[in-house]
Amino acid sequence: MRCRLQMLFQRKFKISLLLLLLLALLVHLVMDFALPTTHRPCTCDTKASKAVGVPSGSPMPARHKKLSLRILQDFSGSNSSLEKSSQPQIMGLHLRAGEPGVQQQHEEGNAGWTKGSKLAALFEHPLYNIQVPEVTEKDKLFIINPTEKFSLRSSRSDEWVSSSKAETLLLTGKTAYDAYPTWLKFHIGINRYELYPRQDPLLPMLLQDLATQRIVSSVQKSGGTQLKLIMTFPNYGQALFKPMKQTRDQETPIDFFYFSDFERHNAEIAAFHLDRILDFRRIPPVSGRLINITKEIRDITTDKKLAKTFFISPAGNVCFYGECSYYCSTEHALCGKPDRLEGSMAALLPDKTLAKRRSWRSPWRRSYHKSKKAEWELNPNYCAQVRETPPYDRGHRLLDLIDMTILDFLMGNMDRHHYETFEKFGNDTFLLHLDNGRGFGTHSRDEVSILAPLQQCCSIKKSTYLRLQLLATQPYRLSDVLREALAADLLAPVLAEPHLQALDRRLGKVLVAVEHCLARAARQEEVLVDDVGSWV
Repeated sequence: MRCRLQMLFQRKFKISLLLLLLLALLVHLVMDFALPTTHRPCTCDTKASKAVGVPSGSPMPARHKKLSLRILQDFSGSNSSLEKSSQPQIMGLHLRAGEPGVQQQHEEGNAGWTKGSKLAALFEHPLYNIQVPEVTEKDKLFIINPTEKFSLRSSRSDEWVSSSKAETLLLTGKTAYDAYPTWLKFHIGINRYELYPRQDPLLPMLLQDLATQRIVSSVQKSGGTQLKLIMTFPNYGQALFKPMKQTRDQETPIDFFYFSDFERHNAEIAAFHLDRILDFRRIPPVSGRLINITKEIRDITTDKKLAKTFFISPAGNVCFYGECSYYCSTEHALCGKPDRLEGSMAALLPDKTLAKRRSWRSPWRRSYHKSKKAEWELNPNYCAQVRETPPYDRGHRLLDLIDMTILDFLMGNMDRHHYETFEKFGNDTFLLHLDNGRGFGTHSRDEVSILAPLQQCCSIKKSTYLRLQLLATQPYRLSDVLREALAADLLAPVLAEPHLQALDRRLGKVLVAVEHCLARAARQEEVLVDDVGSWV
């Protein structure tokens, strides 16, 4: 009898203990779910959710928050400085909330970021919505003739003809402009202030055309040191094709001179997007494309000199090399796999017979000699004489050249010996940033001498400096927005990751150079030339 009572007591004790444990667990769970969670104004929850595999924007379970406590602590340690730096500052000159055009810019930028697109948030930022001057008729590269119309020759043809060649049939409600091919709309849109507008609805369509339009002609472009082809589409549009010569992870050997470096197709693609992100918009649109060497070059070319250079390699691949000053030989042939070859397709600017362009020798041109140095490399006061020389003695030409210098430094391009402008607009217009194939050749070293115009002249547009500061902040980090922009290209990934990381490092060096100028200047206005008026 005593043994039975003892066993019954032990059983009841175990059940009671188990009930107490269950009750404690229930209380703990109620407290976790019932107590309100505090939300920081930054995007810590978004970052933490990504780190533990929870989709952005979805509520994070309490158990995940506990598991990611260390992650949250790591992020929160940097967020205070992130938020402080998300508004550009200039040595006491701040973009303050509440000022015209700047109010709530921080909140808007972060909202775009949490939605998943830093690039979209960047282009929505007030700094990327400063109005350009009103474009008058004299500011347009072309004056549209409203009576000139273009249409398809037939339902089975992609060819476009003008009304002078065939009868035009327009859809009801369509204007003549609506019927123009995209490349022609791009040409018509060029004006004194920009190659294309910021929010240009034509841009995605033009890039798509460059990547997919049927090619009806391929001929070698005359001049230049390396092989380039001009390709023509059925709608008379044309593009400049630069073939792939290096893989993404190859760097230019340290013993190579800048004037003998390869021209890289992916550098042309990345340069276009970088130029747009910097809000210069002075490089014609460029898209990546996979070319069939047999069908889209060899079988349709009318260039006899080019046709003679095709051969089949020992591996069975179709190869060619063309005629040029550098790397046009059997040893440096361009070979497909077996006949597919990557390349960049850049929209051509209007023919020079229709829109004349003037070529300008850069004052900071390199010597292009193995041992000689240019004058600017020997004279630290070189900028003083440049400032007294037309067209740099008035207007914004020198500041535009410094913009181009910053672009070149970011991508490591030492080959900027000339630049061009549209002759119609005289000296009061933007510079064309053409021929960027020698950029993005190195990521492990920075060529600081490219920044000589900025360092010697100690002048920069205020808008350029503000945007550079913005791109140095976490919500709009330069490497992130360029990576996102390049991800949409057919040849993505366009750049190897070390090149993207090098951009952030080089951007920091540009900002340091400006800070040194500000420290030496008597007034900030001597360094930061106001081109935004009362906007800030």
